[in-house]
Amino acid sequence: MSEQGTIIKVAGPLVVAKGMKNAKMYEVVRVSKENLIGEVIELHGDTASIQVYEETSGIGPGEPVVLTGETLSVELAPGLLTSFYDGIQRPLELIEKEAKSPFITRGINVPGLDREKRWDFKAIARIGQEVSEGDILGTVQETTLIEHKVMVPAGISGTVQSIESGSMTIEETVAVIETEQGKQEIAMLQRWPIRIPRLTKNKLRPSEPMVTGTRILDTLFPIARGGAGAIPGPFGAGKTVTQQSLAKYCNAQVIVYIGCGERGNEMTDVLKEFPELEDPNTGEPLMKRTVLIANTSNMPVAAREASVYTGITIAEYYRDMGYDVALMADSTSRWAEAMREMSGRLEEMPGEEGYPAYLGSRTAGFYERAGAVTCLGSDDRKGSLSVIGAVSPPGGDFSEPVTQNTLRVTKVFWALDAKLAYKRHFPAINWLQSYSLYTDNLAAYYTKEVAEDFNRNRIRAADILQEESKLEEIVRLVGTDALSPREQLTLETAKMIREDFLFQNAFDPADAYTSLKKQYRLLRMILIFMDAAMEVIGQEDFEFSKLQALPVKEEITKAHLIDEKELEERFNTLEEHIRTEVHSLKLKTGTGVTEQSSTQEEHSSHSQFPTPNSQS
Repeated sequence: MSEQGTIIKVAGPLVVAKGMKNAKMYEVVRVSKENLIGEVIELHGDTASIQVYEETSGIGPGEPVVLTGETLSVELAPGLLTSFYDGIQRPLELIEKEAKSPFITRGINVPGLDREKRWDFKAIARIGQEVSEGDILGTVQETTLIEHKVMVPAGISGTVQSIESGSMTIEETVAVIETEQGKQEIAMLQRWPIRIPRLTKNKLRPSEPMVTGTRILDTLFPIARGGAGAIPGPFGAGKTVTQQSLAKYCNAQVIVYIGCGERGNEMTDVLKEFPELEDPNTGEPLMKRTVLIANTSNMPVAAREASVYTGITIAEYYRDMGYDVALMADSTSRWAEAMREMSGRLEEMPGEEGYPAYLGSRTAGFYERAGAVTCLGSDDRKGSLSVIGAVSPPGGDFSEPVTQNTLRVTKVFWALDAKLAYKRHFPAINWLQSYSLYTDNLAAYYTKEVAEDFNRNRIRAADILQEESKLEEIVRLVGTDALSPREQLTLETAKMIREDFLFQNAFDPADAYTSLKKQYRLLRMILIFMDAAMEVIGQEDFEFSKLQALPVKEEITKAHLIDEKELEERFNTLEEHIRTEVHSLKLKTGTGVTEQSSTQEEHSSHSQFPTPNSQS
């Protein structure tokens, strides 16, 4: 029987109730006659503090609080993909039908998964087979892109007594396992507490990149499959667009996108756009491998915390099937603000900038759930969960607590820069502030799968950009003419790297995604230009403007539009063209320019090609 307490205090999303001596930490309760969903977050004797995930206006002392005996859990079964949920896994479409309004009405209790829909279950395990937790009993074709694997729940092992294929609902028994404790009936529907990480055999060293198709990320600051990264940036710098681009183009098989405390209009765009997006690998709708969780800024603040844990538990579930999963959390700052508000209402001792003292441990606990793992089960299948969290530091101040605590536990830092965004340079990731600690882990992969000199070119490009930042100080003081030809070439090459390689248009179908091999050829082409130019700039009376006016520079600018199918042939031709044009600037020993060089100069004088994005 359910036990009941009584409300003695209401403070926004915090409700305090007495008569709760049998309550447990993180137990789900039903608050007031409205039947609101809440969770116990603090206990003092028979008094419990409850954070309520729905609006508490109109609730007062004396109303009942009913214990459920359960922890806040998510439902795991076929039907998760293509779904839109709120922060506590209530389908938004069902809520809208129930409320008869586009706004969430409190007290609505709808199941996270459809109990009536029938799925075609195909048995894999055999009668008499010994199985243990994590073993695959059978499969369901959840969407045309993802095969859902029905696994033995944690803590269960024994002999399969019965199992059969057929059309079933998620609550019907698909198998019976004889265990030491007796017979266990297994259905497709399972539940898992959101605050407890799902079990694995062991974590693996990340050794493969999560390819995003974004050149600055894949080449300069890569993230590994199973890695954790942060995208901090001020308002308008492009956090949401970057994460949506990652969700569309990264080589993860399943995407979980969490909108945590974001503006309602942004999440409306996401909910409308994602069903229309096409998976670039298959041509199918992207939603067929995506789960969306929306918790906007006008929804109850306590549900923001739950939304993050709900999302990562669903992501872990698909990882345990052996899939590569990517989770995008936008933004974790709103999650931290929700913790700060609840901490203040609990009258806890505040930490830095009012955040609770446990901000660091909660942040670490969330990002530590990322990783490449060996999944439970006798087949030793491997899966990965990559977590990318956006951070919204007030005023773009990266020294604030949420950003700093995030940096302590993530190994990739993609720093968005408002100045670059104002210059219309996108993605507006600052190449001087950003870093990746996965480059050593991934070096062997790039050498084997892309090119032997990929890592060397990446380091060289980063050094050129660093050198440019130092030379800019001199240029501001004395101008470009005071630099040596070698230094001018460094500036010119850095400009080409910025404008022709790092700049990328996420809304241009031809430019939104670049394969690793094409990224390598684009960067190598720019470095070949630099190497060829280095051979000619040492001559006496060399005019640097001739090098800048070469027609081949326009071809370099347009090279990102080369089709992937023509990659080798077109780039080989272009590289040869670069060497020919640059070497044509060589002077004859003791005489003037060659006939070819004179012709080139005449052509260049009439062909000044504007460089795209020159404002950046």
